[in-house]
Amino acid sequence: MSVWIALVPLAVAAMPAHAAPALAWGAEPRYPADFSHFDYVNPDAPRGGSVNRDGFGSFDKLNPFTLRGIAGAGLGELMFETLGDQSWDEPFSVYGLLAEDMDFAADQLSITFRLNPAAKFWNGDAVLAEDVRHSFDMLTSKLAHPRYSQYFADVGRVTVVSEREVRFDFKQRNQELHLILATGLPIFSRKWGDGLPFDQVALQEPITSGPYRLESVNFGKEIRFRRLPDYWGEKLPVRRGMFNFERMTFKYFKDETARLEGFKAGEYDWIYENSAKNWARGHNGRRYSSGELIKKSFPHSNVAGMQGFAMNMRRPLFQDMRVRKALTLAFDFEWMNRQVFFGQYTRTASYFANSPMAAQGKPEGAELALLDSLKEPLDPAVFGEVPLPPVTTAPASLRDNLRQALVLLKEAGWEVREDGKLRNAAGDPFHFEVLSYSAALERIAVPWVRNLGRLGIGVSLRTTDPALFQRRLDTFDFDVTTHSFAMSSTPGNELFQMFSTGAADQHGSENMPGIRNPVLEEIIDRLVRSRSRPELEAAARALDRVLRHGWYLVPHFHLATHRVASADHLAYPEKLPTYYAAQPWMSRTWWIKP
Repeated sequence: MSVWIALVPLAVAAMPAHAAPALAWGAEPRYPADFSHFDYVNPDAPRGGSVNRDGFGSFDKLNPFTLRGIAGAGLGELMFETLGDQSWDEPFSVYGLLAEDMDFAADQLSITFRLNPAAKFWNGDAVLAEDVRHSFDMLTSKLAHPRYSQYFADVGRVTVVSEREVRFDFKQRNQELHLILATGLPIFSRKWGDGLPFDQVALQEPITSGPYRLESVNFGKEIRFRRLPDYWGEKLPVRRGMFNFERMTFKYFKDETARLEGFKAGEYDWIYENSAKNWARGHNGRRYSSGELIKKSFPHSNVAGMQGFAMNMRRPLFQDMRVRKALTLAFDFEWMNRQVFFGQYTRTASYFANSPMAAQGKPEGAELALLDSLKEPLDPAVFGEVPLPPVTTAPASLRDNLRQALVLLKEAGWEVREDGKLRNAAGDPFHFEVLSYSAALERIAVPWVRNLGRLGIGVSLRTTDPALFQRRLDTFDFDVTTHSFAMSSTPGNELFQMFSTGAADQHGSENMPGIRNPVLEEIIDRLVRSRSRPELEAAARALDRVLRHGWYLVPHFHLATHRVASADHLAYPEKLPTYYAAQPWMSRTWWIKP
């Protein structure tokens, strides 16, 4: 079997033949073995100074890997490191961080990492293979968030080969598992928690190898990090020009208004804005006019993913697909984009929007062949045109969509009675609650709720604090809520956490709608075993097609830019990454002007 993962050999002849400082999915890594820095950083960025950032709601723990509670902002971003680091100008390439080389076996059933002898935790201890195994064991145990045991389900055994070598053996071939282990397994010291059960390690400072450590914590209000003066990875190519601030402080705000006004008053230095209203009307005033504050949209090529109103199919009310489609017909995006969002958004039609992985028209070629080969029976409709969200652009109208919705609801056993309410044969009214944690999300729901009222559907809006909101999501205690399925440019194992039957019953999973469709799991299994980019994209399109035929979410919208406002004393590199999230990009690559 040919190996599609490209391994770049070290240029230094004295190194072992197996040594590979970079791995890539389906292509050669962009950067050579002797590269000095990523293209999207300023390698000569000045170091120093303090920057303040915003946190939202509250936090009550310092362990970001357990299910209960909310971890402080910045912990994973600034303190924890992985064996490799992913570049942001390639779909999925990994370069050595804690590991100085990575040996992916020819039979694709194991990977061995050799740790950099310079790697150390902030307490001075070397990062050793036993720490890697300990981190894996803790994260995949029942004491940690269940997402990790799902991500690494195909790892059969972890073996400490030597003091600085650790091997992961796989149960079966998985074309991205070795890359996920390199970039998705946070490493921490065996000494963290002083022997406490992992789910009780909540208030102890993590012992980590990253560029920062905690300076002070005021739970629920503020968390501050200080850059290590002797950070071990200072000169690594994957760290040059990065993490340039001496101190980074996260200040917490209880609501959106306080958060925005705090930024305008100078309480923190940059804001990633996700509210169209705030971006259009809130970011103005004297400090913007004077140039003290600057707002700018930064383009990106990220896969948009899917955000929408997730209907909890664990509730009988939403188990009929005709009902879910009817509720989607009541969402008038075109009106909302004009009246509420200032024309800023594009309607999201696909779970892989803004990418070649989005299904189009009827299935053909490799996608059709995959669908034809599935063991589970498919609805014949899947082989027709892929569903698109309803529109109200002329000649279509909301009235026409609502008429279609009433037909679907009647087929599902619901009719409008004399009192104007939609009821089933038993006389029960159609009523549900939309759960959110912010006024911005509520603004999205209000026009939809108004349209649902015209169908005789009663809806309650409930906005709660972020901590309670998260607890209710983790236990699936909601009717409808806003949820985002974030997709990468090279999707893989994380899809099981989103769409598998097992995840539907797993508290804390991403399967918020409670999807139980064996067909999806078979497609995901094919996708994670893809051996070429075209094969992966065909599987993703098949997955997208089946998901869209299920009408599991009322699709929202997306934006192909990051909206950022910042203080004028901050600077950033001229070259932007291709695939990047705004917050980590700012943390890693920005600096304070001299």
